[in-house]
Amino acid sequence: MTPAVRSDTETDQQLQLLVGLVAVCAAISGFAALYLVSGSMARTPDELAKAATLVFLAAVGVTVKWHVRVRSNAHAIAWSEIAILVGLAVAPAPMVVLCTGLGVGLAMIIQRVAPIKATFAVAKNTTVAAAAGVALHTAGWVPDQAFSSTNFFWPLVLAYVVAVVLDELLTLPVIARATRTPIRSRFRHNLGLRVSSAIVRFPLILATLLILTAEQWLLVTIPPVILCIHLAYAGQARARTEQQAWQRLARATDALNVVDLDGVLSAATVQASDLFSTDRVEVELNTPPRLVQGNSDGVRYDGPPEGAPAARTRTVIAVPLVGPDTETSIGTLRLCFTGQIKFSEREHYTLHTFASALCTVIRNASMYQKMIQVAERHAREAAQDALTGLANRRRLMEHGAEVLARRPAGGISALLLIDLNHFKEINDTLGHAAGDKVLIEVARRLSVTAHAGDMVARLGGDEFAVLLTGLPAPAIATHRADALLAAICASMELDGMRINVEASGGIAVAPGSGGIAELLRRADVAMYQAKRSGGRISTYTRSRDTADVGRLALGGDLPRAVAHHEFSVSFQPIVDLGSGDVIAAEALARWQHPDRGRLDPRRFLETIERSGLLPAFADAVLDKSLTAAATWAEAGFAVPVAVNLSPRSLLDPRFPSAVLARLRAHDIPPSQLILELTETLTISQLEVVDQVLGQLRDAGVRLALDEFGTGYSSLSMLSRVPVHELKIARSFVAGMETSAEAVAVIRSTVDLGRSLDLMVVAEGVESEPQRQALWALGCTAGQGHLFARPMAAHRLLTVLQCGSGGRPGSLAGPLHGTGSVIRLDQSRRAGQRHRAEKVPHLPA
Repeated sequence: MTPAVRSDTETDQQLQLLVGLVAVCAAISGFAALYLVSGSMARTPDELAKAATLVFLAAVGVTVKWHVRVRSNAHAIAWSEIAILVGLAVAPAPMVVLCTGLGVGLAMIIQRVAPIKATFAVAKNTTVAAAAGVALHTAGWVPDQAFSSTNFFWPLVLAYVVAVVLDELLTLPVIARATRTPIRSRFRHNLGLRVSSAIVRFPLILATLLILTAEQWLLVTIPPVILCIHLAYAGQARARTEQQAWQRLARATDALNVVDLDGVLSAATVQASDLFSTDRVEVELNTPPRLVQGNSDGVRYDGPPEGAPAARTRTVIAVPLVGPDTETSIGTLRLCFTGQIKFSEREHYTLHTFASALCTVIRNASMYQKMIQVAERHAREAAQDALTGLANRRRLMEHGAEVLARRPAGGISALLLIDLNHFKEINDTLGHAAGDKVLIEVARRLSVTAHAGDMVARLGGDEFAVLLTGLPAPAIATHRADALLAAICASMELDGMRINVEASGGIAVAPGSGGIAELLRRADVAMYQAKRSGGRISTYTRSRDTADVGRLALGGDLPRAVAHHEFSVSFQPIVDLGSGDVIAAEALARWQHPDRGRLDPRRFLETIERSGLLPAFADAVLDKSLTAAATWAEAGFAVPVAVNLSPRSLLDPRFPSAVLARLRAHDIPPSQLILELTETLTISQLEVVDQVLGQLRDAGVRLALDEFGTGYSSLSMLSRVPVHELKIARSFVAGMETSAEAVAVIRSTVDLGRSLDLMVVAEGVESEPQRQALWALGCTAGQGHLFARPMAAHRLLTVLQCGSGGRPGSLAGPLHGTGSVIRLDQSRRAGQRHRAEKVPHLPA
């Protein structure tokens, strides 16, 4: 015998034992009742009619039921307590007990109920009638005299409560054993429904008894009246149920009207569960295979059908999801019940109507979902490069406009435009498929190297762009661009070969006006400048922008400016950061334009270079600078003068002799002249430049590399150009308080200068904290508005003579007082020795 069969046998035996115990109680009650009425059996026609009526009333009470279904549980609310209480109110209790047992037995035989169920029904009702009769007798109830008393209500309440409670006590253990559920769980199951039905039945008992107070012969009318009330109420309840069912169906289908497929399936499970009182609802779709399970609480499973969890189900009512205009099924709707359920015709019709509406809504939601996917794909394709997956030109322009709009709060932005050099050769030699692989790899490297928040885009062909955002200083853009181009130029594996891809880049910092279109144009100008010079990176400068109409206009004004001496030279002191002493002065050329005001060299230098007036201009600036240095020296201040040098001047082999001739004419030692060079490819690669710079250095002229770290290949510059000084760009100094990158650039520049025995000067020192921070990093010299703005030569002489704190030749107090003991690490000591050797001391 299997465990399941053994368990069923044990359940049946226990069930038979419980029913047997109830039957024993009923038998005792029946024998007792028979004994009590043995001497007073009904003999008269009235008594026989009353007995027959009681039998009929008991039979009707267990036959006529009000059926209610909650989920998989069908509840039948009987009228048996009404029949028992009405009988006890008008007839002796022994007669009611016997008539109840006989009437229930006849009803069971007529309905052909199973023996064990029939036995339990007869025994339970007989026992309940006996207990209710005992309760009435105990309360002093006398059938013939009870209604003449004013206190007949409470005995009836007591008897009714006893009947209801005993009915529950006899029924619950049997049902719990039959369903194999705990008695406590069975007691709580639909407790509210049982209590409410019991409360509703008692007023009907009172109404019936009040009718009988007039004439007891009306007892024979009670069964038909109960039957009529039941039928009328059942009809009204059925009509109300039908109306409510259609209203609920309308609400359920309305709830399905959402465009999201997930929302439709979720709503379907909830609405179907509420509409049909199911334990579980399943919606299975054919394409793609998908199963959604849930109940009135929501979705419990959503995934492939084979992964659905197993659940106990006894009844499954399934209907295909077929729309009204097609016979093709898109899936199945299943209503699952844990008990045995049979749908009515109306419920089947409601189910098919709901399934048809669900099918239509699912089709609409699926179509809408496909439309959304197509729209998203089109939007993605419109803003994305199909080959590399990067943003395209349109997306770059849109995003760039957003970034520039919030520029005040988002830091500095810049655009790097990249063009692959000789990419056509890769396509022609290896084929377009190989070229596509190169473009994909370049895109990947740019995406990996770019910082978070930067946008990498492919503009078309072999042209890429990177929008750099959140820059603390403009100079940081050059370092990020250098890292991006270095990543591109690293060798890559292509079809078993290692190839190197070369690229040129142009950087443009976001302008104050013009938007992303102007930024892209400027980056394009800078990129082609890099290509023309043969370099890797070029930064946009307005003076080199051939599309600048203003620059073209300046070219026409140059002859007049030279003839009318509109060019002047101002001087900005270079100060020892530790002592505050002036150690040099940088000459800054200015053009006092009659219409445009005071212009700095960035606005007109390239115009002069292209005009053929560069030698005359350079000679005039150098002459004014040396005149000022001679004037200072005569006053006792041997201040070296630093003059910015155009790269084109270095292409003239006669330039060194012209410089030395000017030095001799002003009686200035060559060591008192510093020529500042700007990092360009021209300076670092042409041999004629090496010769010119070598002659100047051999003659004793000092060379300085201006804005070190922002131009072309800074380290390669140092390997070719024999400079004496490095000048840190003002953008790094401005960003050192907020940018770790700027601090790292300054520190590495200072360390590099110290290791190569070069002096390091910081430009753009605006505050005392910057001075102290630079000094702490090992930078020994600086210039900026903290010490002095650019001024005329005679004005600078006056400032030198006045000095600071009674010290002529100084512009700021020392960082440390006289006699202070300062602990320096080894690197700072080396820096101090270097400064002592190279910085000339001014006379007091």
